Amino acid sequence: MSQLSQASREALGEGGALAVRLEQFVPRQAQLSLTAAIADALEARDTLLAEAGTGTGKTFAYLVPVLLSGMKAILSTGTRALQDQLFHRDLPRVRAALGVGHSAALLKGRANYLCRYRLGQARGAPQFASREQVDQFQRIVVWSGRTRHGDMAELESLPEDSPLLPLVTSTVDNCLGTECPFWDDCFVVQARQRAQAADIVVVNHHLLLADLALKQEGFGEILPGAQAFVIDEAHQLPELAANFFGEAFGLRPLQELVGDAFAESRAVPGALAQVEPLARALDFSVRQLRAAMEGLPPRGTRQRALGSPAVAEGFDTLMIALQDLAGVLAPLAAAAPGLDACHARAREISGRLQRWLGQAPGPGEDQDGVASAAFAIPGPESRVPAPGSSDVFWYELTARGFRCQRTPLDVSAPLRQHRQASHAAWIFTSATLAVGGGFDHIATRLGLDDPHTLLQPSPFDWPRQALCYQPPGLPDPNARGYGTALIAALLPVLHASGGRAFLLFASHRALREAAQALRDAPWPLFVQGQAPRATLLQRFRESGNGVLLGSASFREGVDVVGEALSVVAIDKLPFAAPDDPVFEARLEAIRNAGGNPFRDEQLPQAVIALKQGVGRLIRSESDRGVLVLCDPRLSSKAYGRTFLQSLPPFARTREVADVQAFFGQ
Repeated sequence: MSQLSQASREALGEGGALAVRLEQFVPRQAQLSLTAAIADALEARDTLLAEAGTGTGKTFAYLVPVLLSGMKAILSTGTRALQDQLFHRDLPRVRAALGVGHSAALLKGRANYLCRYRLGQARGAPQFASREQVDQFQRIVVWSGRTRHGDMAELESLPEDSPLLPLVTSTVDNCLGTECPFWDDCFVVQARQRAQAADIVVVNHHLLLADLALKQEGFGEILPGAQAFVIDEAHQLPELAANFFGEAFGLRPLQELVGDAFAESRAVPGALAQVEPLARALDFSVRQLRAAMEGLPPRGTRQRALGSPAVAEGFDTLMIALQDLAGVLAPLAAAAPGLDACHARAREISGRLQRWLGQAPGPGEDQDGVASAAFAIPGPESRVPAPGSSDVFWYELTARGFRCQRTPLDVSAPLRQHRQASHAAWIFTSATLAVGGGFDHIATRLGLDDPHTLLQPSPFDWPRQALCYQPPGLPDPNARGYGTALIAALLPVLHASGGRAFLLFASHRALREAAQALRDAPWPLFVQGQAPRATLLQRFRESGNGVLLGSASFREGVDVVGEALSVVAIDKLPFAAPDDPVFEARLEAIRNAGGNPFRDEQLPQAVIALKQGVGRLIRSESDRGVLVLCDPRLSSKAYGRTFLQSLPPFARTREVADVQAFFGQ
C-alpha cells in the first residue's frame, strides 16, 4: 500500500480527520476501498476505471487523495449543477477537515459568464418579446453592477433556457477577444486566470472537452501542467466527446450573426446601408430553409436531407447569402472589431456548411473565401462520406430550428492521444460503467487499452431496502395495447405505495399516453415538459405523494431522498432509438469490421442506460422502494440475464401481493 493510499484511508476511516471534523460523516468500507485504488493510481500516474455504486461516497473518495497528494488536479463533473455542488459544498468541507490550504477555482464555459460588451449592445437595441423579459433584463443590468465573478448562475430567478442569455453572454464566434473594450474587466478572462493559478480546478465535461479538442474558446489552455484528472460521471464522456471532436452549425447561430451584423453596422457610418439588405437576405434564406425541412423526419442523415430538391435548393440559397454577407463585411472589417468578428463568423459558418455539404472551398473563390460565382450544391455522389471515413453527417430538427452536425464515429484515438500526452493520472468513475461485471465496452469507447479497474458495489442493503417487481402477463412492448396493459399493471403498485413514484418512459409518446391515462388518478401528477426540470422536481419532492413522469433525459439527475420517491417504474428496456443516424452508422461500422452490433454496442449501451434509471430508487441507507421492470423481454430473451446481472442484488418477485406487503411493513 502506497503512502498516499495509507494516509487517505486514515483520513476517511474511524477516528480520521473527516469523522472527527465533519458532522454526520460515517466511514464506509466501500469508500475506503475506492479511495485506496484512486490513491494508488494518483501516485503511479496511472489510469483507473472505477464503478462505484450509489452510496459509496465517491466524491469524498477522490477528493481526499487528490488534496493529500498536493497535485495540480482537474476535477470534471457531468453537469454545471454537480460542478457547483462540488466546488461550493463538498470541496470546502473536505479541504477544511484535512487542514490543507490548496487553492481552488471554478471554471465554466464562456456562455455561463456575463459579457459586458454584449450587455451594452443589448441595452442599445432592445429586442424583448414580453414585459417579463424586460423585467428580467433590468435585473441582469442591476446585478451586473455588483457581481464579482459574473457567473449567470448567481441569478437564481433567471431560467437556464432564458432567451436573454445569448444576448448577454458571448460565444467563441462572437467574442471580440483582445479587441474588446472590456477585455481588462472580462469575467471569462478573469475566471481563466484564476484557474491557471489554482491547485484544484473544477470544470464540467463540456469545458474539459473544449480544451481537449483544442477549441480553447479564444483563450490559453488550462490543461497543461495538470498532474491528475478525475472524470466523475465518466459514462457521459464518449457521447459528449463525439460532439466536441466534430463540428456543427444551425439556425440559432445564423440568426445571431444576422442580429449582430445589424447591431455592429449601426455604429459605423455608412455600414448599415451596405449590410442591411444582405443580412436580411441571409435571415430570409435561413427561414426558407427551415420551412423546406418541415417535411423531413426529426433526425436523419445528410443524404436524406439533400434528397429533397427543396432542401438542397435551400442550402444553395443559404450558402450564397452567407458568402454575399461575408463579401460586404470584408472591406468593413477594419472599421470596427465587431464587424471584423461578424466577417470571421460568416466565413467560419460558410466553411462548416461547405464541409457538411461535402465540398471543400474550390478554385472559384477569392482569398477571402467568397465565391466569385453562384455556389453549386454538389451532386448526390459527393454527399456521402468517403470510403473509410469515420464521420457521420446528419441533421436534427427542433420546433422552430435545425442543427447540422458532423460527428466522428470513434473518439477513442483523440482521447487516448490527449491522455498519453498529459503524462498525468486519469481517474474515470461513475455509478454506471460496467456491463455484466466487465468494463470492456466503456474502456474501448474511452480509448483505454489496459486500465486498472475496480468494481465497487453499492453498500446499501438491497435485499432489505428494495424489491424488484416484474409484472406478469404483459405483452411484447411493440405490440398494440402495451401502453394500456402497462398502466393496468402499474395501478396496483401505485395504490400500494400511495403514489410517491417516478415512471420512466422510453419515448415522449408513451409518456403523453400515460399522462392522459393517469389524469384522474388520486395523486398529484408531474409531467416532464410542464415546467422547468428543477421546478418540477421541487414540486414533486414537496408533494409527498406525487407521481413524476419522465423520459430518457430524466434517467440522470433525479435525486430524491426519502419517502417522496418510493417507486421507480421503467416501461421498456432502453435500447437506443432507431432514428439516431450516428448510432446506426456506429452499428454499421461494427458490422463491417466483423463485430456483432447488438452484442458490442446496442446491449451494453442499453444496460448502462437501465442502470442509470434504476439508480434513482435508493439514494440513502434509510430509503426503501420498489423497482418495477415492466419489459417482459427480461424473462423471455436470453439477453435479459445480462441486464439483471448488472443490477444491484434486489429481492425479486412477480407477485403484486409482495409489493403490497412491502409497503404494508
